[in-house]
Amino acid sequence: MRRPVHWQRLKLLLWMPVLVKVPVFLKPEPAVLPGNVIVAHVKRIARVTGATRAGERFPNPNQTDIRYDVGGTDLGIAWRMGNGTVGLFFGDTYGRDFKPGAGGPGEAGNWRSNILAFSSDNNLSDGLTLNGMLTAGGMTAAKEVIASRHDPDCNGEHTMIPTAAIHAGGADYVHCMNIHCWGTPGKWNINYAGLFRSTDNGKTWHSCKGVRFPAASKFAQAAFTKKDGWVYMLGTPAGRHGPVYLLRATEKGLAFRQQFAYWNEARGWVKGDEAMATPVIEAPAGEMSVIYNETFRRWIVVYLDVSRKALVLRDSEQLQRGWSAPKTLVNAADYPGLYGSFIYPSQNGTELYFLMSVWKDYNVFLMKADLKQEGE
Repeated sequence: MRRPVHWQRLKLLLWMPVLVKVPVFLKPEPAVLPGNVIVAHVKRIARVTGATRAGERFPNPNQTDIRYDVGGTDLGIAWRMGNGTVGLFFGDTYGRDFKPGAGGPGEAGNWRSNILAFSSDNNLSDGLTLNGMLTAGGMTAAKEVIASRHDPDCNGEHTMIPTAAIHAGGADYVHCMNIHCWGTPGKWNINYAGLFRSTDNGKTWHSCKGVRFPAASKFAQAAFTKKDGWVYMLGTPAGRHGPVYLLRATEKGLAFRQQFAYWNEARGWVKGDEAMATPVIEAPAGEMSVIYNETFRRWIVVYLDVSRKALVLRDSEQLQRGWSAPKTLVNAADYPGLYGSFIYPSQNGTELYFLMSVWKDYNVFLMKADLKQEGE
C-alpha cells in the first residue's frame, strides 16, 4: 500500500541541495474494465470420465473406465489443495460395465457414493489429465471416500454426495449432503449435510462433528471461496429450486458451526443464527461454484438455472449483493440433460474452464468459456 508523504518532510526535501538523484517508481493502478462480464464463446474441450463413445471427436485423456473402474460418474468439484495439486470430487460412481441409456447409472455395478481424483495439469487447452484417483491399498479401482450406508432410496441413508470443497486453515474440507430420497427431477430430500476434513492431502477424511446442517437447512448444498482471511460459503436448500444464501467464517473457524456468520440484508453479518440468512441470489439455483477473478475484479458464480434450462453465469463486485442478471453459459438445447458447473480453480484472465455433467451419458466433460466485459 502506498504511504502518504508528510508535508513538512516534503518541504525539507525540496530545499535540500540535490546531491543524489533518487528515482521514484510508482506502481500503476490496475485498469478497471467497465461493465459486467459476458460470455463470448463456449466449447467442449474433452471428456474427463468414462469411455469414448462412438463418433466422439474430442480427447479422452483419462480412460477412467479402464484405469479406475469408473464407467459412469458426475459432478467433478475441483479445488486447489494444500500441496498445490487440484483435487476433484465426483458423485455417485459406477463401474466399467456402465452403459449410457435413458440417463443416470442404470444397472451398472460397483456403486460408490463418491470418489476423489487428483491432477497437476496446468494446461487445459487439450483436456484435463488426471494424475490418479484415491484407491484402496493394492487396488486400481477408485474407492468410496466419504462412507455411505447405501440404504434403499427413501429408506434411510441412501448416498453421500459432495457439493463443494476448499483448502483452509491448513486442511482440506468437503461439504457433503446425505441423501434420503431422490424425488422428481431437480428435487430431493436429505437427512443432513456436513463437513469432512483431511490433513494428509486427501488420503483420509474425518467428519467435522461441530458442523452439521439439518434437512431443511439453507446450506444443504454449497459453493466455497475465500478472500482476505475469510472463507465464504454460498448455500442453497436441497435440490435445484431454492435461492442462494451466504455465510462466512475464518479459516480456522470453518470446523466450528458456532463460528459461522450469516448474511442478512437488513442487519449485515449475524453470528450463530442461520435463520437470519436472507437470499443474495434469487431462486432457482442448483450445483454452484464461485471464484474471484482478478482480471475483471469481480466475483463470478455459475450454476444450473432450471427455469432457463441452462447453466448460467452471474458476476458482482460483492458477494452479498449487486449480482448481474443471469447470462447463459451453456444451453440444454445444445447439451440435453446438462447439470453441474464446477469451475477449475485459480483462474484469472478471460478464459473460464469448468466441469459439466450430462445426465444421459452420465459422465463429466471439460468446458471452456471465453469471457469479456461490456464496453470492450
